[in-house]
Amino acid sequence: MRVSVYMARSVVMATLAFTVGGAAAQGAANYPAKPIRYIVGYTPGGTADMLARAVGQKLTEAWGQQVIVENRPGAGTNIGTEIAAKSPADGYTLFMPTVANAINPTLYPKLNFDPIRDFAYIINFAKVPGILVVHPSVPVKNAKELIALAKARPGELRHGSTGIGSPHHLAGEIFKTMSGVKMIHVPYRGATPAIADVVAGHIEVYFGAMVSTLPHAKGGRLRALAVTSAKRVAAAPDIATLDEQGLKGFETGSWFGMAVPAATPREIIGKLHAEAVRAIAARELRDRMSAEGAEFVGDTPEQFTVFFRAEMAKWGKAVKASGAKVD
Repeated sequence: MRVSVYMARSVVMATLAFTVGGAAAQGAANYPAKPIRYIVGYTPGGTADMLARAVGQKLTEAWGQQVIVENRPGAGTNIGTEIAAKSPADGYTLFMPTVANAINPTLYPKLNFDPIRDFAYIINFAKVPGILVVHPSVPVKNAKELIALAKARPGELRHGSTGIGSPHHLAGEIFKTMSGVKMIHVPYRGATPAIADVVAGHIEVYFGAMVSTLPHAKGGRLRALAVTSAKRVAAAPDIATLDEQGLKGFETGSWFGMAVPAATPREIIGKLHAEAVRAIAARELRDRMSAEGAEFVGDTPEQFTVFFRAEMAKWGKAVKASGAKVD
């Protein structure tokens, strides 16, 4: 009798496993069968939002199902990230991970999600480097001269950023650590007030985003000293990298990708990856993003996962070195 009970249980479990597995396979085969939401942890109008909408439009065209960008800003992208992490793992919730997601685990004392455990990383669309600029009154023409000036005037020069714990703040901290200089960090609430103050000469140095800062350098209101990428940028080929100017291995900047809740079926992840690669190959999307200094990546899920882990380690060290914390 006991054997019969065990056999019955085994049959039930096997039937359930077959049913669930079959349903998942059928769901993946029919994917997508309804609209998809793409969660972005930023307000509309920025690079992350623009790229999500451009890719979403390509997916809509390919599949005939609408991809709806859902902006969920707040708490340094943590609000949108938590919503995505706790969404059903069925492929109908996409998330745009950015450099903030690699910074926040060290910057914030507690998160209600785990960026490694709770997500499957699909593709890194593009990297966008930062740029180092100074007010024209600062008597330097390159990064080496800025380092020499900062060493001659320790603790006098002020460097602005878009906020405590932002990639541009931490780029400045990495710069100071690698070059051995002391400057005063002045955080702002976003790029607009920061750029306004460096253009006005209220601060001398600024680490910022290429897209918002480069026009001021081209217009002569600021002087560009370096880009923070590993190699020169097509949008500004005359601006040398910090690596070229003696800070070997220096590379910081923003990046933008696609992820889904961790338990999303591999077949769906494969479909999303293949279509996302085709999306960023579109000429009009590349032209628009290249003008902002973007370097397209288009890596595999495995490569993106390795990259994300490395970014967490790199930015974690920068956060700890800076002493930055957000309550």
